[in-house]
Amino acid sequence: MTESRGLEEAIARVTESARRLGVELDEQEAAQWIAAMEAEAHGADIVVDVDTGAFGHRASMLDLDPTDLAHFRRIAEIVRIPHSAGVQTALALSGSAAQSRIQRYPGDADFFERVHIVAPNRQEACRKLGDAIREKALATMSGPTHRLAEVKFGTWDAPVAKAGKAIAAGSPISWTPQEVAAGQMEVIAEDGSVRIFVWADAAADPGWCKVDWIVADMERGQLANASNCLDATWEAPDGAIVALDGFLDPYFQEVYLDADSKPLFDKLIGELSTDSVADYVAQLEHEVWKYSVKEQNWGKVARRLYNIFRLTARYPEAAYIRELFDEPTTALYQLAARLRALDEAAADGSPFDSEILVEEVDQLIMSAIEALQGPREAEVVAQLLRLRDEVSGRRLGERSAEVRRLQEEALSTVNDYFHQRLVALPEISDYLAEVAAAES
Repeated sequence: MTESRGLEEAIARVTESARRLGVELDEQEAAQWIAAMEAEAHGADIVVDVDTGAFGHRASMLDLDPTDLAHFRRIAEIVRIPHSAGVQTALALSGSAAQSRIQRYPGDADFFERVHIVAPNRQEACRKLGDAIREKALATMSGPTHRLAEVKFGTWDAPVAKAGKAIAAGSPISWTPQEVAAGQMEVIAEDGSVRIFVWADAAADPGWCKVDWIVADMERGQLANASNCLDATWEAPDGAIVALDGFLDPYFQEVYLDADSKPLFDKLIGELSTDSVADYVAQLEHEVWKYSVKEQNWGKVARRLYNIFRLTARYPEAAYIRELFDEPTTALYQLAARLRALDEAAADGSPFDSEILVEEVDQLIMSAIEALQGPREAEVVAQLLRLRDEVSGRRLGERSAEVRRLQEEALSTVNDYFHQRLVALPEISDYLAEVAAAES
């Protein structure tokens, strides 16, 4: 009874704070969500939706809107790495895509795929991974509704320079579509000599693997950045499972799209440490410190705090942050992401016609009008109208420069929004101070 009363008081306290800050937090809805979270906490860790076949951690499944699955499954046909000889995969939604029930204005279409390779040795496993990634990239280089943007595969073994930019040893290797097609790239070594780096060389240390596309959803009439972050594992002849990047990813933000992939999922998460929740929270706390102190991005802080709070049973604070994602200002977070996609989609050689690009700008104008007021609204809308004329061909201009200015304006506004509302809640402000103290 005492515990229940304490929770009710915490909900009431957070609700009152939200009211003072102009955040419309419904106390009854918050209590219902918290009750659902607590009920799920007493059940199985993994929940399967029998109607859709989707499955994931109980907290993630509560944030999924099943009506969005058809949309993401269309994009999945582009990003998915298929099964092949010795290669099994399990594709999931991640990030805001996996939280469509609460993310009123999701950013990118983020996917996560476990790629499990059975091979006689690590070298062969890495080769198979490289082949699978390159085959997927080549097969989806360009189409009426998509365009390959970038591939990350491999780790630099020494400092190099590329396109005039210095790259440190240990950094992921980024490949342009043209370099993927050629199977090689040219960089400048530390001694000033030209180094030809081939795709097969990257397989020596695959590191962090990720593939990015720009996609057009014809039904929704909008562009999006779609990414597939890969967690590659190798199964040796003795049955031992090894993460090829040295780290087996946890599963607390993922919603898997196909029930058929659950046996592979079960096999892999069985390899996780019994301290996986604590390790994951510690990782998120480091990122909270990074984005609140080192390089401020309060939208990223809010997302990480939400995941920490829902996993550590700080439900009133999580309920408060859930509501922040629903406010019109957060449309600017999506606007910044879609501007990046628009700039890529409008590049030379793009498969997207001008009508798609103009319609995208029209939607961004409506988002800006909903999210902003006064002089700031007028300035952003004026910039978007200039951008509209550029993508339609009515006006020549520096499109990328215009996009950068708009992104900076949008991110600055949404950054201020999240910062003010996070630090104004005493419980969250105290937690941020604890994280900062622990890091220092």
